[in-house]
Amino acid sequence: MTTTRPNIVFIMADDHAASAISCYGSGLNATPHIDRLAEEGMRLDHCYVTNSICTPSRASILTGTYNHVNGVTTLTTDLDNRLPNVARYLQASGYQTGMFGKWHLGEGKAHQPTGFDQWSVLPGQGDYFDPVMIDSNGPHVEPGYASDIITDKTIAFMDQCDRERPFFVMCHHKAPHRPFVPHPRYRELYTEDLPIPETYDDDYSNRASAAELARMRVRQDMTYEDLGLVQPEGGDEVGSAIRSENGAISRNVPDLEDVSGLVLICKDTGTNFTFKTKRELDVFKYQRYIKRYLRTVAGIDDNVGRLLDYLDSNGLTDNTMVIYTSDQGFFLGEHGWFDKRFMYEESLQMPFVIRYPDGIAPQSVTKRIASNVDFAPTFLDYAGVQIPNFMQGVSMRPILEKTDDASWQDLAYHRYWMHKDYYHNAFAHYGIRDDRYKLIYWYNDALDQPGAFNGDEPPEWELFDCQSDPKELVNLANDPKYREIFLAMLEKLDHKMTEIGDIAEHDSAALRAQN
Repeated sequence: MTTTRPNIVFIMADDHAASAISCYGSGLNATPHIDRLAEEGMRLDHCYVTNSICTPSRASILTGTYNHVNGVTTLTTDLDNRLPNVARYLQASGYQTGMFGKWHLGEGKAHQPTGFDQWSVLPGQGDYFDPVMIDSNGPHVEPGYASDIITDKTIAFMDQCDRERPFFVMCHHKAPHRPFVPHPRYRELYTEDLPIPETYDDDYSNRASAAELARMRVRQDMTYEDLGLVQPEGGDEVGSAIRSENGAISRNVPDLEDVSGLVLICKDTGTNFTFKTKRELDVFKYQRYIKRYLRTVAGIDDNVGRLLDYLDSNGLTDNTMVIYTSDQGFFLGEHGWFDKRFMYEESLQMPFVIRYPDGIAPQSVTKRIASNVDFAPTFLDYAGVQIPNFMQGVSMRPILEKTDDASWQDLAYHRYWMHKDYYHNAFAHYGIRDDRYKLIYWYNDALDQPGAFNGDEPPEWELFDCQSDPKELVNLANDPKYREIFLAMLEKLDHKMTEIGDIAEHDSAALRAQN
């Protein structure tokens, strides 16, 4: 490679929790190929998403802006592809650009990828097997398994690139997004039961009402499809749902006190499962969930290995920056939940490991805070492209190269806009996380947003000490001993919202005037 500008390979999974990557130390599973990036580069322990849901996160990564600026606040607000993005800037500077896999920023000419020389993307969530993919010639079926196909396309793109010019490629996996469909080759992984999270039986006491009212519980809200079980007959026109006693459609596996008559059937093997106690059923659901999830993750890890092998065999390793991340975090049974959406740590934290032998020291770890709005400025910085002033993130280069100082931001802002969505009943909220504390405002009935499903819940604050209470079980917002810390975090929140131009729903003056 004659250029000194690095190639950039950006690998992003969908819903991959940091705790399901072995270099993060949970001991839950093994991801040797992703771990290789951390071993030969740097692991970020506090990389956070600005909006813990798929579409808005992807928009922030591409544009380097918060969602109130780029306009992509929910799953149903698409990205206007006339907006400038990082790929356009890199392309204009001479980079060869490619995008393969999950897009999820809208379909049709107004929302298809721009700034990419080549692209091939899944419509919407896409399918795991024999997915339809869309490129500049339209839709077509690709035979095979999604994680393999997306990697094949990424490698094919790199293979035809002009070695005299750098390339930027985004490899966006669908996996391990629900319904968690692993390739059959991973069926024998995780045959022994895995440990249940300490907070699996959380009763949500001393927390905001949003925690208890969310419909994201492994016990109650996982579907037959999620758990790889046969859906009983008697459902809707496609047989994918059953009707409850009140006539409502439900695809969820029953949450029963009396389990004596319950028989569940494995979709893959036909094995029948019966239960003696409700606890047996609860544990069964968790084990089915976590094993299917981790088997799906294994397919990503193997394909990360294929990409690294390609770089090695073609002499591209030293001058190629490789990033592995996820579009947000994910609950793996913590607090009894699956899914994301919340600002609690398991959902807020994005895994982020990066290798760049020409610029980042191996076996590095940083506790500095970064956010997904910082990704685009970082790519431009390393590519030698001036960062445009509309981007609200900052280059992470100082923390990646350990040249940062006390002026580093060390503050993350998060805002989730989809108030009380039909399936998850997750509440809208915003807040900040610094190096120790987290402040969250659930604006609930204070919400004034078109199309919102307002309820009877008054606004609530949560304050957590993430050092002494890393599992976020004790809300300190109303504790008089933490009054000064609450006000200090409130001041930081106000400053951040002013800095980025977001509109607050809370009344800081009234809060400060309280005794």
